[in-house]
Amino acid sequence: MKNYKKVDASRISISELMLPSHSNFSGKIHGGYILNLMDQIAFACASKHSKAYCVTASVDTVDFLNPIEVGELVTMKASVNFVGNTSMVVGIRVIAENIQTGVIKHCNSSYFTMVAKDASGKSTPVPGLILNDKNEVKRFLKALKRMETKKQRQFEFDHQDFSHIDYLPLLQDHKVRIDLPDNF
Repeated sequence: MKNYKKVDASRISISELMLPSHSNFSGKIHGGYILNLMDQIAFACASKHSKAYCVTASVDTVDFLNPIEVGELVTMKASVNFVGNTSMVVGIRVIAENIQTGVIKHCNSSYFTMVAKDASGKSTPVPGLILNDKNEVKRFLKALKRMETKKQRQFEFDHQDFSHIDYLPLLQDHKVRIDLPDNF
C-alpha cells in the first residue's frame, strides 16, 4: 500500500459532560470510564486513518494527572502519531473544563497502539503518514523511541541470562523487605 494521509485527515475531538453516574465513590469521575472513552476515540481515529476495523493492541503511559469532577466538560483530542505496517499509535490528550469558571486542566495524555483488521480478522496494511509540522515529526519520533525502549526492556527481562539476583541492589532504596528461601 503506497498511499499516505495527513495527520489532520484522521484527527478527532470529542467532548462529553461528566455526570454523577460517571463518578466513583469519592465523587470524582471514575478512571475506568475515562479509559473507555479513550479507547473509543482511539478506535475512531485509527479506523478513520486506516479505513478498517481496528483493535487495541496496547496502551502506553496512562497517568491520571488531575481528577475530573462531576459537571466538567471533558474533551479528548486524538491523532495518529505513528504508523507501522498494520499498526498505528494514536496519541490522546484529555482536558477537563469547569464550564462555570472556564478553568481548563490537563488530565491525561496516553498512547494507544491500534491494529487494522480486514473482514476476515487478519491484520491489514495501513496508509503511511504525511507529517506537516514540527510537532507531528516530534510525535512520530517519540513513538519510535517509546517502541525502542519497550523492546530493549522486553529483551532484557525475557533474556535467558536474566537473573533477579543481579537486580536485587536496585531494591535497597525502596520500601520492600526481601524474605526469600535460601534456595530461591
